[in-house]
Amino acid sequence: MKKIQMVDLKGQYSAIKEQVNASIQDVIEHTAFVNGPKVHEFQKHLETYLGVKHVIPCANGTDALQIAMMGLGLKPGDEVITADFTFAATVEVIALLNLTPVLVDVNSDDFNINVAAIEKAITPKTKAIVPVHLFGQCADMEAILALAKAHGLYVIEDNAQAIGANYTYKDGSKAKAGTLGDVGATSFFPSKNLGCYGDGGAIFTNNDALAHTIRGIVNHGMYERYHHDVVGVNSRLDSIQAAVLDAKLPKLDGYNAARQAAARKYTEAFKDVDQLVTPKRSNGCDGGICDTCDCHVFHQYTLRVTNGRRDALVAHLNEKNIPCGVYYPIPLHKQKAYADSRYNTADFPVTLQLVEEVIALPMHTELEDAQIEYITSTIIKFLNG
Repeated sequence: MKKIQMVDLKGQYSAIKEQVNASIQDVIEHTAFVNGPKVHEFQKHLETYLGVKHVIPCANGTDALQIAMMGLGLKPGDEVITADFTFAATVEVIALLNLTPVLVDVNSDDFNINVAAIEKAITPKTKAIVPVHLFGQCADMEAILALAKAHGLYVIEDNAQAIGANYTYKDGSKAKAGTLGDVGATSFFPSKNLGCYGDGGAIFTNNDALAHTIRGIVNHGMYERYHHDVVGVNSRLDSIQAAVLDAKLPKLDGYNAARQAAARKYTEAFKDVDQLVTPKRSNGCDGGICDTCDCHVFHQYTLRVTNGRRDALVAHLNEKNIPCGVYYPIPLHKQKAYADSRYNTADFPVTLQLVEEVIALPMHTELEDAQIEYITSTIIKFLNG
């Protein structure tokens, strides 16, 4: 059995090496390194894949979130509601723009933002909701969109972890994660389901006017060289990263299918382990381990260890050379940078429970059955010991 990796980028590269190398070499030979043809080709291909009118590439996923908020014209003091249980980038950009972050609790089963908590947090100053599609599946977007419409709020999807996932509306229609709200933002960090070989990101929208504004923002506020019509930033996806992404995009559904297959094997192995709670698929299927579910693309496979032995399990797996991760160990409302007297720990019971219980197992396109069997048997033996 080969060494287990948390993310096996080298193994993935080996399968597409010739195509990726040729694409990168083409960029180098034509020397169009910024906003070159490869960027525009990838943009068009991603628009087609997502079924969205506008994809605006940018330098990274954090920039994508910030630029989306800038494009919507949010002003200092405006309140933006988002989840307490997520990576700091989501709240970071809110603070950077002098907006007011409003953190709320999440669901215990799918880890996504709790709709009732959103509704409770809305005030006259609220201007936007940022649902984070955590670990690979959408938040309850139909309910969030209805809530936003009722209160006149923007919806900005943080889709850094769920590209390729489908959301199924109650009427059976589907849309890709990141394309349901007013604007979506994603990251192409190397470990993402669709990752480049450096930093990269993109913004999605079906709003023509918003797309036009955002295209200016990502390029110093310019639509014509040296004419600065809006306040902008320097955030452009370089051509080499676009070449890598364009080579990988046709394989994204296959990559996600491989992750889903690995997740089914994990879940099947753990089905009778009382101390573990396996990930729930909360949209588009029965919540089990069905073969056809497309609602969850498993950026992470995250378990809950309910017997208080999560940290001991992490230590044990490290001893057995099985990588794992705790995403996330500290709630945002307890981070020094975002601590605020407005927050009451009693309002975050689920988040405070999750940070003590969650553990993410190796999840990538190259996982082998022997590796999954070793990982699962090691965990089961430890918990039953």
